[in-house]
Amino acid sequence: MLCPDLEQATAAIIAVGRAFDARNWAPATSGNYSIRLADGRVAITVSGRHKGRLTSDDVMTVDLDGRALDGKKPSAETALHAMLYRRFPEVGSVLHSHSPASVGMTRALRGATGWTVAGHELMKAWPGVGTHDHAVTLPIVDNSQDMAVIAAAIDPLLVAAGDPPAYFIRGHGLYGWGRDIAEAERVVEATEWLIEAERAERAFRSMA
Repeated sequence: MLCPDLEQATAAIIAVGRAFDARNWAPATSGNYSIRLADGRVAITVSGRHKGRLTSDDVMTVDLDGRALDGKKPSAETALHAMLYRRFPEVGSVLHSHSPASVGMTRALRGATGWTVAGHELMKAWPGVGTHDHAVTLPIVDNSQDMAVIAAAIDPLLVAAGDPPAYFIRGHGLYGWGRDIAEAERVVEATEWLIEAERAERAFRSMA
């Protein structure tokens, strides 16, 4: 169900910002978070604000093309949120984390267009995954200062991967989404954990 009003959405965004900051997923002013409102607007973090110290003034509204509706300045990456809302009518929230693990992993996988994970119980935190006996590929797209370039590059990768609930921008971080902000947070948290688990497994294998 879509968030009924801006006040509720703002409170949820502030809470996620504090949680992500505590996990080192939102250093400096990185990351951005949004919620689709029941009236069709999107509540999203204002450009350049520290996500661990958000207030109600740090959340603004845009339309589904990413245009500001209240005179505040949206992040350039608002276009990536808007693209996902237009593409997936059921999506109610988009969250962008910026963890060292996701940035480092995508930089290490130079040239790769996806990261495939299989066999993990925690994959069931992703929507539509009901068993560990499964493989999911999350797309990786190269970074750009032009959001239209990223949006155009990621769309066919999402189709090819079967529309997973997340993707990476190389050297930039993770985008995850869900039917509401709670589901989007589960997607991001599970994905970040899976990166760490895969890294730990490789470290233990090197010791064997």
